[in-house]
Amino acid sequence: MKTYKHFETERLILQPTTSDDAEFIFELVNTPKWLANIGDRNVKSVEDAKTYIKERMTPQLEKLGYGNYTLIRKVDNHKIGTCGLYDREGLEGVDIGFALLPAYENLGYGYESAAKLLEVGIKEFHIKRISAITTKENIVSQKLIEKLGLKYVNIIKMPDDEEELLLYSL
Repeated sequence: MKTYKHFETERLILQPTTSDDAEFIFELVNTPKWLANIGDRNVKSVEDAKTYIKERMTPQLEKLGYGNYTLIRKVDNHKIGTCGLYDREGLEGVDIGFALLPAYENLGYGYESAAKLLEVGIKEFHIKRISAITTKENIVSQKLIEKLGLKYVNIIKMPDDEEELLLYSL
């Protein structure tokens, strides 16, 4: 099996998400904020989470060398969230996204992980354009995106989705 880069910050290890993370991914994608702000991914069991990782996360990692990363706290090796660089159909550039378990929100982990991926996205993966999308209601996400230095561009709709999203770009 091919190995992919992992990254570290002061408090976190960012490692590519694998099927070993299925139990954690199952928990994360079913949190109220994930469901409200990102959407229902129809992951109703740990087995569904393994399939979701295999079909939705792993192919991009294999193709581009980057994708979704599981955030692990160094202090206790606890999985607390995800952050990633996503090549999304219908979006110019690469989307940076993040999600945390509720207990780890508002502690700086989202910014810490996203800032690191923004840096490596540009320096190591040579990504020319990094964007972010969020719902109009997700003020916390908007503030984090702006703190990362991305600027509001306009309102967009993704393919096969009627929801209006705010588009930011670096």
